[in-house]
Amino acid sequence: MKTTVDKAGRVVIPATIRERAGLTPGVEIDVRLSESGDITISRPVPPPKLVKLGGVTVVRAQTKNPPKLDVDKLIREERDRWPL
Repeated sequence: MKTTVDKAGRVVIPATIRERAGLTPGVEIDVRLSESGDITISRPVPPPKLVKLGGVTVVRAQTKNPPKLDVDKLIREERDRWPL
Protein backbone atom coordinates (compact mmCIF):
# COMPACT_ATOMS: atom_id res chain seq x y z
CA MET A 1 0.00 0.00 0.00
CA LYS A 2 1.42 3.40 -0.94
CA THR A 3 1.07 6.72 0.84
CA THR A 4 2.74 10.12 0.52
CA VAL A 5 4.58 12.55 2.75
CA ASP A 6 2.78 15.90 3.18
CA LYS A 7 4.37 19.37 3.33
CA ALA A 8 4.79 19.11 7.11
CA GLY A 9 6.67 15.80 6.73
CA ARG A 10 3.80 13.67 8.03
CA VAL A 11 2.91 10.24 6.70
CA VAL A 12 -0.62 8.91 6.91
CA ILE A 13 -0.92 5.23 7.78
CA PRO A 14 -4.01 3.92 5.95
CA ALA A 15 -7.00 3.22 8.20
CA THR A 16 -7.14 -0.51 7.40
CA ILE A 17 -3.53 -0.94 8.50
CA ARG A 18 -4.02 1.19 11.64
CA GLU A 19 -7.05 -0.88 12.61
CA ARG A 20 -5.33 -4.24 12.05
CA ALA A 21 -2.25 -3.10 13.99
CA GLY A 22 -4.27 -1.67 16.87
CA LEU A 23 -2.86 1.83 16.32
CA THR A 24 -5.17 4.12 18.23
CA PRO A 25 -4.51 7.75 19.23
CA GLY A 26 -1.72 7.89 21.81
CA VAL A 27 -0.12 4.54 20.91
CA GLU A 28 3.65 4.90 20.64
CA ILE A 29 5.46 3.64 17.56
CA ASP A 30 9.15 3.26 16.69
CA VAL A 31 10.49 4.82 13.49
CA ARG A 32 13.95 3.69 12.41
CA LEU A 33 16.22 4.39 9.48
CA SER A 34 18.52 1.55 8.40
CA GLU A 35 21.99 2.01 6.99
CA SER A 36 20.59 1.12 3.56
CA GLY A 37 18.00 3.92 3.81
CA ASP A 38 14.95 1.76 4.56
CA ILE A 39 12.43 3.26 6.98
CA THR A 40 10.76 0.88 9.40
CA ILE A 41 7.71 1.72 11.49
CA SER A 42 6.91 -0.72 14.27
CA ARG A 43 4.76 -0.89 17.34
CA PRO A 44 6.83 -1.90 20.35
CA VAL A 45 5.00 -4.60 22.24
CA PRO A 46 6.11 -5.68 25.69
CA PRO A 47 6.61 -9.42 26.05
CA PRO A 48 3.70 -11.41 27.46
CA LYS A 49 3.73 -12.31 31.12
CA LEU A 50 2.83 -15.53 32.92
CA VAL A 51 0.01 -15.25 35.47
CA LYS A 52 -1.88 -17.75 37.61
CA LEU A 53 -5.56 -17.99 36.72
CA GLY A 54 -7.62 -20.47 38.71
CA GLY A 55 -4.54 -22.51 39.60
CA VAL A 56 -3.41 -22.66 35.98
CA THR A 57 -0.52 -20.66 34.55
CA VAL A 58 -1.52 -18.73 31.44
CA VAL A 59 0.13 -16.21 29.14
CA ARG A 60 -1.30 -12.67 29.28
CA ALA A 61 -0.55 -9.78 26.94
CA GLN A 62 0.73 -6.66 28.70
CA THR A 63 -0.48 -4.18 26.10
CA LYS A 64 -3.29 -1.78 26.92
CA ASN A 65 -4.57 -1.69 23.33
CA PRO A 66 -3.81 -5.09 21.80
CA PRO A 67 -4.49 -5.35 18.07
CA LYS A 68 -7.92 -6.68 17.22
CA LEU A 69 -7.22 -9.63 14.98
CA ASP A 70 -9.76 -11.65 13.09
CA VAL A 71 -7.71 -14.82 12.69
CA ASP A 72 -10.21 -16.44 10.33
CA LYS A 73 -10.07 -13.37 8.06
CA LEU A 74 -6.26 -13.36 8.11
CA ILE A 75 -6.19 -17.05 7.15
CA ARG A 76 -8.67 -16.47 4.30
CA GLU A 77 -6.65 -13.49 3.02
CA GLU A 78 -3.43 -15.49 3.10
CA ARG A 79 -5.03 -18.45 1.30
CA ASP A 80 -6.50 -16.14 -1.34
CA ARG A 81 -3.05 -14.74 -2.12
CA TRP A 82 -1.93 -18.02 -3.63
CA PRO A 83 -3.38 -19.41 -6.88
CA LEU A 84 -4.68 -22.96 -6.85
